[in-house]
Amino acid sequence: MNDVINLLLQHRSIRKFKDVPFSREQREAILSAAQAASTSSNMQAYSVIHITDAALKSQLAELAGQQAYVSECPLFLVWCADLHRYAEAAHRHGDTPITGNAENLIIATVEAALAAQNAAIAAESFGLGVCYIGGLRNKPADVSELLGLPQLVYPVFGMCIGMPDQEPLHRPRLPQEAVYHENRYTANPSAVSAYDETIRAYMHRRTNGKVDTTWSKEMAAKALRPRKHMKAFLSSQGFDME
Repeated sequence: MNDVINLLLQHRSIRKFKDVPFSREQREAILSAAQAASTSSNMQAYSVIHITDAALKSQLAELAGQQAYVSECPLFLVWCADLHRYAEAAHRHGDTPITGNAENLIIATVEAALAAQNAAIAAESFGLGVCYIGGLRNKPADVSELLGLPQLVYPVFGMCIGMPDQEPLHRPRLPQEAVYHENRYTANPSAVSAYDETIRAYMHRRTNGKVDTTWSKEMAAKALRPRKHMKAFLSSQGFDME
């Protein structure tokens, strides 16, 4: 183990923050770390929007499923997959059509995630806490309108950052043998069964015995809530996915 690995292993989602000012130097350092993330062919196919307007933060909190910590956190960032800038750059040298095909959509989404994860780790290195907000995809068209997103840009997720004002339990992850494979994919149902019991114990402890559930049960419930609107929304933003 080393300090970096220990920091990574301490990650928790933080949803309650102290009213502590966020310095410009911290923000710039976090964004510099984000920009140092790996990028495909140097496309850097993402953008990040810092929401400083309180009313706008409140609107985004509501659109994300009435998640109050979006409006309460000191720093809220919206990470976007961005092919608009790529298209603008390419068009300086000809009229080659730039489309949001499936490969480009994957690249832009992955690059937004890589940059955001670098930012999260950088923030945690300052003793700050973070929480990803996938709920922005509940109503992505409304979010895009509020943020003035052009064609070939979509909001992947938001991120709350601030000084933690809570000490939540560490949520256990799947056993390593469930996610690690050698040479070929091998399903491991027993690892999932073991993890179900781990999560059952975790939820009992977290809720003082009020919730009895398992990971597979939660996944089954999640499967009933697909964001089917995303395909039509992405198409409207110019991602044809061909």
